[in-house]
Amino acid sequence: MNLDEEISAAPDFAGMLRHHGLGTLRRAELRTLQVNVGKLCNQACHHCHVDAGPKRTEIMQRETAERVLALLAANPSVGMVDLTGGAPELNPNFRLLVETARALGRHVIVRCNLTVLWVAEMDWLPEFFRAHAVELMSSLPCYTADNVDTQRGPGVFQKSIEALRWLNRLGYGMPGSALRLSLVYNPVGAFLPPPQAALEARYREELRRLFGIEFHRLYTITNMPIRRFAEQLARWGQHDAYMGLLVNHFNGATVPELMCRTLLSVGWDGALYDCDFNQMLELPLGAASRGPPRTLTVWEIDDLAALRDAPIATASHCFGCTAGAGSSCGGAVV
Repeated sequence: MNLDEEISAAPDFAGMLRHHGLGTLRRAELRTLQVNVGKLCNQACHHCHVDAGPKRTEIMQRETAERVLALLAANPSVGMVDLTGGAPELNPNFRLLVETARALGRHVIVRCNLTVLWVAEMDWLPEFFRAHAVELMSSLPCYTADNVDTQRGPGVFQKSIEALRWLNRLGYGMPGSALRLSLVYNPVGAFLPPPQAALEARYREELRRLFGIEFHRLYTITNMPIRRFAEQLARWGQHDAYMGLLVNHFNGATVPELMCRTLLSVGWDGALYDCDFNQMLELPLGAASRGPPRTLTVWEIDDLAALRDAPIATASHCFGCTAGAGSSCGGAVV
């Protein structure tokens, strides 16, 4: 069996890198600290790789949040803080994380599911976002109700549209505004996202025409075959076919720009990972290195620059980030 046949039979990401002469995937200069504050969410989306929902109890405690902020203060070269979850706004330390990060001069991104604005006693959020010039990245898997409600739950589309209108009234997403509002597209099935630029143009046309909504960018993200989406694929009998799709569309040009090279993921309990996907699989930081892998935490490191050139832990799910135009928390890679 030749290497191509081996890769087809078993999706070995490290083997694919070797096959394309790309060597071991390693970290570059760290630019983003992505903090997953927990799995509590007001939604339970079918595609969610976090397996988040209203009944999850994993949540970042005050001591951990304070240590994350101390680590951020000690590493001024890390210019961006990316808050995710679950719904990060539901964490009791959300205000602390945003306010302190902004006071330290860091750019803050919040991955907002939009419907959290309608949760009881959360109506302060839009003004809070504006006051701290938070950038919003908000999931909206389609510009039609049927597709959104199928993926994210009944009534989610209408609440999302009303939330976007609310944010537009405050200046978010408006042409020329510094208040950044971007939308995130995930496929509703077992297929790759369409070209990002073309889909963004269609979203802009339809949302403006139907609802008068404005936004800055649309980012396309490939559904990762882990946790809830992997379970759904298994129920559909499409898991192997989907993995084959990802493997067969591997694009070596995406590898230098993969988010794991410049991003460090922090778990709700303070554990460190190469990316949020590895975190959900509990794949320890740099597990590709020699020796038994172990989980490093925010309490065991002070100088984040020391991670540069370290190997990145990889597994078969990494094909999701390298298929087609690639995928990252910032959308298509190439």
